Amino acid sequence: MFASEVAEEEERQKKRAPWGVIALVLLTGLALIRNGSGEFDVGPPQPATAAAADSRTPVATFSNGPAALPYSVVDRVRIPAIQVNAPVVPVGLDSAGWVDAPPPDNANLAGWFTGAVSPGEKGTAVIVGHVDNMRGPAVFYGLGSLKKGNRVEVQRKDGKTATFEIYGVDVFAKNNFPGDRVYGSKGTPELRVITCGGGFSKQHGYDGNVVVFARLVEVR
Repeated sequence: MFASEVAEEEERQKKRAPWGVIALVLLTGLALIRNGSGEFDVGPPQPATAAAADSRTPVATFSNGPAALPYSVVDRVRIPAIQVNAPVVPVGLDSAGWVDAPPPDNANLAGWFTGAVSPGEKGTAVIVGHVDNMRGPAVFYGLGSLKKGNRVEVQRKDGKTATFEIYGVDVFAKNNFPGDRVYGSKGTPELRVITCGGGFSKQHGYDGNVVVFARLVEVR
C-alpha cells in the first residue's frame, strides 16, 4: 500500500463515528423515519417472531465465511426475496446530527452510511432506505417480510459483489434501540439493513426500526 493510500485509510478511520454515538443518533430518530407517510390501507410487513436473531446469547462468530474485503464505495443493493434492486448513494450525518437518508422523492434508492465500514470490510456495515414516501411504498417496504437464509447482495464500485446471508430480522422501538446489539462488531464482515417499522401515528410517524442482521457468505 502506497503512503497516500495509508494516509487516506487513516483519515477514513478518523471520520468513522463511535458506535455509541450512532446508537444515540438512531435512538433520537433516523432521518428516513421522519419521512414515512404510513397512510396506506395495509402497512408494511413486520418481522415474524421466528425471524428474530437469538438475543439470549451473543451471535457466534462466523468463522467459515470468506475473507474480509478492502474498502470500496457501494454501487447497488439487491434483495431477490423482495425484488429489491436499487442504486446506493453515500449518506452521512445531517445538520441535526441524525443519520441522513437518500432523497425521499426517489422511492427506489438506498443509502450506505459512510461513518461505518463498507459492506464486506471487517466490522458492521449499514445500509438504510425509506419504507415509504408520500406517493406510496419505497425501496425497503418489504424488509420486514424477509426470513432467515434470505440473501442481500451488495455490488461495490471495485467490481466485487458481497453476498450476505440473513440470520435475523427484528423490529426495535426507537425509544429503546439496542445499539450495542445492532452495531457491535462480531469480528467478521456483517451488514445491517434498516428502515422504518412498528406502529405509526400522524403525530410521531413510525415508532420503530426494522433491522436486518446478515453476515458475509460469498464474494464474487
